Amino acid sequence: MLHLASRKVGSGLLSRIRANVFENVICRKISTSSRKQAVMPAWVIDRYGNNSMLRFTKNSMFPIIYYPNEVMIKVHASSLNPIDISMRNGYGAAALKMKRDPLHIKAAGSEFPLILGRDVSGVVMETGLDVSYFKPGDEVWAAVPPWKQGTLAEFVVASANEVAHKPKALSHSQAAALPYVALTTWSALVNNGGLKKDNCKGKRVLIFGGSGGIGTFAIQLLKAWGAHVTTTCSENAFSFLKDLGVDHVINYKAQSLEKQLKDLETFDFILDNVGGQTEGWALSLLKPWSGATFITLVTPFMINTDRLGIANGIAKSGITLGSKILKHLSQGIHYRWAIFTPSGPTLDKVTELVDEGKIRPVVEQVFSFSEVPKAFLKMEGGHARGKTVIDRSKECL
Repeated sequence: MLHLASRKVGSGLLSRIRANVFENVICRKISTSSRKQAVMPAWVIDRYGNNSMLRFTKNSMFPIIYYPNEVMIKVHASSLNPIDISMRNGYGAAALKMKRDPLHIKAAGSEFPLILGRDVSGVVMETGLDVSYFKPGDEVWAAVPPWKQGTLAEFVVASANEVAHKPKALSHSQAAALPYVALTTWSALVNNGGLKKDNCKGKRVLIFGGSGGIGTFAIQLLKAWGAHVTTTCSENAFSFLKDLGVDHVINYKAQSLEKQLKDLETFDFILDNVGGQTEGWALSLLKPWSGATFITLVTPFMINTDRLGIANGIAKSGITLGSKILKHLSQGIHYRWAIFTPSGPTLDKVTELVDEGKIRPVVEQVFSFSEVPKAFLKMEGGHARGKTVIDRSKECL
């Protein structure tokens, strides 16, 4: 109860008054040496495009706590996710711009210069007036939503509801590998798929794309809860995934993936982390009329809003999802879309699993802060075996 109460957000006129007072106080209080310059080092983009758009600056606007439920974090480590590549290219610009808070982005309404990066592990520097669960000096982790300025910087501001205490057993580099993939996976399996520790034992689960960040977290979570897990990957990832506890690995390059999977016993649950043409036949792998579930993380929502505008994009996405739900429900199968959902309380649950030794971060490669463009190029190369991490402690630029 303390945890939930301490994340409570102020509201109404009183909250706005407190926020204004707090802004005046905090401008005098935060890091005097940093505040003199009112800037910080960061990697930004000034327009959407390829990797050449990434620009290092020592003069990025220093973030400010505007609301009484916010926390300022000094970034020790962050990590990259596929969404960072997509956002650099302009994916979701229309929907995200609508969601962005002008106080945190720019009063003029432009998102540029935009800081990418969603994951953060670091130390609390300052807290808003309504925050009691965290205090300066606490080691924390979070996944910052894509409509906010990101974590490829010296400092980042997040809602206290998005932040949790970092697992003590993990270094900052290890911790930074987990939040975004953990919350995306939790949204798919738990919030939308209805899986939990009490109902997962013995379920046959298929994961399309098991070797990346989401796949490796999903495998560990499902195995911790007693599921039988099958996943797809290339042959050189077999031993890596077996080490995470996978029961059956399918080489999607060896022969027809559809044929290989149809030769197996049917599944209770499918997590689609790949998209493409797979969905056209994958639902036939589920047990019919058994309440089986298909969850995809590859949805057309952002593409629709980018192409058609907010109103028409939302309408088209709603029609598409509704028609698929009805179509598959007529066959006794639950069809769902899932997206990343920021949540500090969920990260607290992940911390418990980490502390119990049931979840461990899977870090493929660590880059220094000066190597952010190289890290992006590595991500674009595909064939991930875990997460790509940016460690700010390696150097100072």
